[in-house]
Amino acid sequence: MRRSRGLTAALVLSLAGVGTGIGLVLMPQASAITPPVAFTADELPTWQPDGIVFAMAQANGTVFAGGTFSAVRPPEGAAGAEQEAVNFVALDAATGKPTSCKLAFTIGDGTATVRTLVVSKDKKTLYAGGYFGAVNGTPVSSLAAIDIESCTPKASFHPGFPATVRGLAVTDDTLYAAGDFNAVDGQTRERFAAVDAGTGALKPFVANVDEPGRAVEVTPDGKNVLLGGDFFTVNGSNSHALAVVNATTGAVTKTYTNIPSNSVVKDISTDDTGFYTGHEGSGGGVFDGRIGLRLSDFTEKWRDRCLGATQFVLPYQGVLYSSSHAHDCSTELEFPDGKRNFLLAQPTNHDGAAPAPVDGFVRGPGKLGWHPTANDGLGEGIGPRVMAVADKNDVKYLWVGGEFTLINGKAQQGLTRFASTGDIGAPTTPVASAASVKPGEAQVRWRTSYDADDSKLTYRIYRNGSATPAATVTAGSLEWERPQASWNDTTVKAGQTYTYRVTATDDAGNTSALSAVATVTIPTTVQTYPNQVRQDGANLYWRYDDAVSPYVADSSNGGNTSGVQFNAPALRQTPGAVSGASTAMGFNGTSQLVHGDRRQSVGNTFTVETWFKTNTTRGGKLIGFGNNTTRSSGSNDRHIYMTNTGRLVFGVYNGSARTVSTGLFETYNDNKWHHVVGTQGPGGITLYVDGQNKGSLNATSNSTYAGYWHAGGDNLSGWPTRPTSNFFAGQLDETAVYPTALTQAQVKNHFDLAKAPTDSVSAVKATEDTYINQGAPSTAYGTSTSLAVRGTSAYETYLRFNLPAAPAGQVLKSASLQIKTSTQAGAGTADTVSVVPVTGTWSGAGTTFNTKPTLGTTPLGTIAGVPDGSAVHSVELDTAAVSAVLGGGYSLGLTSTGTDPLWIWSSESTAAEGTPQLVLTFGAK
Repeated sequence: MRRSRGLTAALVLSLAGVGTGIGLVLMPQASAITPPVAFTADELPTWQPDGIVFAMAQANGTVFAGGTFSAVRPPEGAAGAEQEAVNFVALDAATGKPTSCKLAFTIGDGTATVRTLVVSKDKKTLYAGGYFGAVNGTPVSSLAAIDIESCTPKASFHPGFPATVRGLAVTDDTLYAAGDFNAVDGQTRERFAAVDAGTGALKPFVANVDEPGRAVEVTPDGKNVLLGGDFFTVNGSNSHALAVVNATTGAVTKTYTNIPSNSVVKDISTDDTGFYTGHEGSGGGVFDGRIGLRLSDFTEKWRDRCLGATQFVLPYQGVLYSSSHAHDCSTELEFPDGKRNFLLAQPTNHDGAAPAPVDGFVRGPGKLGWHPTANDGLGEGIGPRVMAVADKNDVKYLWVGGEFTLINGKAQQGLTRFASTGDIGAPTTPVASAASVKPGEAQVRWRTSYDADDSKLTYRIYRNGSATPAATVTAGSLEWERPQASWNDTTVKAGQTYTYRVTATDDAGNTSALSAVATVTIPTTVQTYPNQVRQDGANLYWRYDDAVSPYVADSSNGGNTSGVQFNAPALRQTPGAVSGASTAMGFNGTSQLVHGDRRQSVGNTFTVETWFKTNTTRGGKLIGFGNNTTRSSGSNDRHIYMTNTGRLVFGVYNGSARTVSTGLFETYNDNKWHHVVGTQGPGGITLYVDGQNKGSLNATSNSTYAGYWHAGGDNLSGWPTRPTSNFFAGQLDETAVYPTALTQAQVKNHFDLAKAPTDSVSAVKATEDTYINQGAPSTAYGTSTSLAVRGTSAYETYLRFNLPAAPAGQVLKSASLQIKTSTQAGAGTADTVSVVPVTGTWSGAGTTFNTKPTLGTTPLGTIAGVPDGSAVHSVELDTAAVSAVLGGGYSLGLTSTGTDPLWIWSSESTAAEGTPQLVLTFGAK
């Protein structure tokens, strides 16, 4: 059995900032600490097999590895020749080189494999199980005993197992086996059995199960045996995948019915106080993670529900090391569905009180800062499969076997190892920036670095090229969570320029390179817009002034929600939305976004705010909250998105989508900067655009889930008026999130402080409309609910509007005609439709083809083809021509020279958004 050394180290959240009397240290709370991880993540040179390692054990400084392979070779780039190794190799724990012990596990028919190895308590005998018929020519039957000192099989040990043995556990006198067999030595033993550890004679232990056994372990007191596998019954009692039985008789001690039916137990390990299971499954509702259970009563302590089949669990000095391909630990409030994480570590017990159960289970202890990387590799593409801890010359080594072909990005097949000393890997170089929005203060901030075996790092900030740090900050980070850390320099002087560089150092003293220089000039007066955003309490503030990828600085007071650029959005776009030198970020509308670097929960009171500029007709999400980072979020709300026509929608989800949107003709895809804010609080949700309230809804709650803020894109599936694209094409600036609901006065103040142009929009509905039909030349269509346009045979549509005069001090900046295609089949057209002035007289009741009015010859605008399907379409019009007729009645005609008709709704239609309208935008002269 695998046993830990019994040391359970307490988790201590440690964050300290030590300045030099020159400012306030601002930093995030660490999500994990470096202790009690016992091994570095730096791989050591190790000989490697040409196949897959399924089993490992160790004794006296030697590591035994079994599996399906035929040879071993030196590590990449090392000297030495390949050696034959038939499904087994013995290696020196300290050097990683093969020893003189050579054993060949073979079979006459089929493919031999070694699936499990265990060493006797006195370290003299190695037991091997799998599917094989001989060891170095000595006949055996899928189970063998090896004398370690002489490296020879014990011929007298010959129990008959007719099928694969997958798991072994040993006491002083008994060897327990798990596997696919239904009998041993001709006697019924279904998937679990016990034999004498010395002679191999079958024991009376009976624990029959109905499906394969994969794991077996003995409790430390020797009284019970832990069974794991695929089974659903044990000795006739219902118990799926896991059971506890009496070590002598096999009588059932404890059954389990709370493991999903599509999941199995792949491994079981024990330490002094508990036992731990690793699980694998397939299909919906699968359980792929780990369970920690008590030895006192065999009840569950916690359940880690990460997805990604767990192959092996190894408790050692209070830490549970595991091999898996975990790709989604959302239930553990850790990384979302994404890349595979093959080697993980977490405490065996919660520090202090365990968290409250969620969905009936206590969440597993949080992952620690140990994160070597691997890959899927060969065979099933599982990656690492097995682990063992060996020691030699007072150094401990964690060995890992499996089917991987890469370790830490370097070629290494099937075997690797990590030592308890010799940490040589430095943290990644911090990505730093600096900013100042008022005299007397500069904020230096950086994305926390990543170190594969240290989650608590020390940062030193150097100012103006000095070799002595101006401040020291300690902050925590993990590979999948690297929140911003920051420090405020309060000794800076207005009008002066300062430079800063940052380094990261781990507990072993390994130090990163200096960050690139971050330069800031301290203003002589307060920068009103960003200062107000900070004063109003933003806890996320992305200004998009960053010069390098992938970091987006959080400019909020003490903020730790920096952003990560995905797929390289365009940096430092000018001009930005607010006055001054601040820049914007550009997004391509197909794949680019920014997501927060810190998983968090957001309550029922918040504000989201951003500036945007676009001319897209595909819509997209501007800002929102979702449970993933770079993949599409399954849970998503608290967002503002644009429709295809340029309308804005703010929504939350509380069992159904609750949204507020701008009006049909309040569209904002005019390639100008606009300010949009969405708030939720006790009064519900409210949408503001350019400082104006656009509507509210009594929705005071939203979905409860942990997630990340996004800008520029995320899932919009299922949301009303969903645009063509989830991604926004255009520029974003000054994105902020607040833990409060901003008031209308605060929103208006932000808009005013930015000095953005204040445009006004008038939507003017048609007061009368009709069309003429050459095929019915005497018929008037003034009461028709639809209108038509075609060249041959002719349809022409006429629209009448009462145009307002321009507001005082403003002029017409743009004009467009908006129409909506009807729902009839083929309502769109492949032809170009022209909008022209009507110069003659007409009426809806009296105008026919025979009395049609004369039309102007110069088009005011055209639309080249309209797709089928009922939708709103816009035709930009000649601004000067429309300006000349403001303040009076005006008629427009729609004509075509083609043969493919266009059908649109008329003012008589009851279709939503169906009435033709002019959209007039007025702005300052």
